[in-house]
Amino acid sequence: MDGARSVNGTTGKGSSRAPAEARPDAARPAGGSPAAARPNGRGDGPGSGERLADWADGRLGLYALAKANMRKVFPDHWSFMLGEVCLYSFLILILTGVYLTLFFEPSGVEVVYHGSYTPLNGISMTRAFESTLDISFDVRGGLLIRQIHHWAALVFVTGMLVHMMRVFFTGAFRKPRELNWVFGWTLLFLGIITGLTGYSLPDDLLSGTGIRFADGAILSVPIVGTYLSFFLFGGEFPGHDIIPRLFPIHVLVLPGIMLGLVVAHLILVFYHKHTQYPGPGRDQKSVVGMPFLPVYMAKAGGFFFLVFGVLAMMGGLAQINPVWAFGPYRPDLVTTGAQPDWYLGFSEGLIRVMPGWEINAWGHTLELGVLIPFSLFPLILLAIGIYPFVEAWITGDRREHHILDRPRNAPVRTGLGVAWLSLYAVLLIGGGNDIVATHLHLSINSITWFVRVAVFVAPVAAFVVTKRVCLGLQRRDRDKVLHGRESGTIKRLPHGEFVEIHEPLSQAQLFTLTQHEQSPPYEVGALVDANGVRRPVKPSQRLRARLSQAMFGPGTRIAKPTAEEHQELTSGDHHH
Repeated sequence: MDGARSVNGTTGKGSSRAPAEARPDAARPAGGSPAAARPNGRGDGPGSGERLADWADGRLGLYALAKANMRKVFPDHWSFMLGEVCLYSFLILILTGVYLTLFFEPSGVEVVYHGSYTPLNGISMTRAFESTLDISFDVRGGLLIRQIHHWAALVFVTGMLVHMMRVFFTGAFRKPRELNWVFGWTLLFLGIITGLTGYSLPDDLLSGTGIRFADGAILSVPIVGTYLSFFLFGGEFPGHDIIPRLFPIHVLVLPGIMLGLVVAHLILVFYHKHTQYPGPGRDQKSVVGMPFLPVYMAKAGGFFFLVFGVLAMMGGLAQINPVWAFGPYRPDLVTTGAQPDWYLGFSEGLIRVMPGWEINAWGHTLELGVLIPFSLFPLILLAIGIYPFVEAWITGDRREHHILDRPRNAPVRTGLGVAWLSLYAVLLIGGGNDIVATHLHLSINSITWFVRVAVFVAPVAAFVVTKRVCLGLQRRDRDKVLHGRESGTIKRLPHGEFVEIHEPLSQAQLFTLTQHEQSPPYEVGALVDANGVRRPVKPSQRLRARLSQAMFGPGTRIAKPTAEEHQELTSGDHHH
């Protein structure tokens, strides 16, 4: 597999300049003419491109950089494309956002509309909403670009969430990739905030309702809530400063930070060996796959245009955010069935299903019905961000991991991930309880109470079911290793018994099913030494031992078969 396998994830380091035999001037014989050294007999020396490359290599060391990275090996698996979907949709967001910025005017100044969309003629609105209408109806390709931009934002956040779930379920966040996990988590959080700010810029009735929702959450913060609201809106809601302030945050500050994080994320992906799924020839010191150039780059380039094409088709065929149908924002109005984009449905669901609790004391009101959900949203996301460090502390594992886990071999971790996803799904239903009620002809109160109960029941049920499914899959893998694959062929034995013939697995399949480690859980040890002296144990050690038993103790995994068991069952006439 020459050229398709990299050992230790590196390709070697060379000199900062090309070797002598690769340089144009090194091929000339002593005292010879330039024409004698060139196959075509021309005497004009190296071409301009060669001279430019030589000049750049002498100052930037491009040859060594290219030698070390252009032949870097990448494994081939469909799930690795999830990260590419995030990257390409982010690039499309930047491209379409630049185009929209040329025509959008982030102003809260009141104007009277007289434009191409006749139903709104004579209506008072902000210049921001008017420019959005102009982009949609008067700018060539403006509506298409607007819709591509919006769809790309949804795909970007969706891709990041699914990509992070793939990383979570396979354990790709372990050492040395904890920092890359934090970068990805920060990108997800910033992507949600960026989507909120961009969603609010058109100043239509739907986005204005979302801003009012955010203002209510800010006002629930004790003591400083009113000050924060006045500072953000430039006075009483809605003010005239919110759109001009959101605009630079949306188009400059947040995208700049995210672009830096994306670059840092990609640098770490190149620096570390790429993770890969277990299989023959794959271990912690080797990567089996195809080189970055030309194979991976060709596939990546084609995939970029595929993503761009799909988003363009969605932008052209699937209408999204028709601001003209909502009209301009007015504080005294709200749209029926107002819904945020899906990635904010989690926060709205928390607000909608929370009881309207409040505390009145000393002339002040503490709005718990808003403050508690407003606080839970970042805390739940924070739990995702710190999980790799918590698991590393529980296991005490300081080794590097480049082989991914099969989710079934980590039942507790997989159960936690599915429990979080079930919580998100339940709260998404709560965030759209009015839409669910009208479409399914149900009582909105019944839906709200269902969500209130499911918030506590669904994650627990999802964890238990997922854990049992993983254990069942482990048992099936164990049986396949010991007894082989079911062939569907029935054989009758001499004494009349009917048995099914099992085909033995190949060595590659046996390796894939048994290569995972099953380390014992962390234990505190004896609390009393041989002399009867009680050994001091820190509370953190006790907590670590309990968590380790819960994650890796009895009942959390099925012991994989040993070589002796396999040899005993696969030898002799009794094996069918």
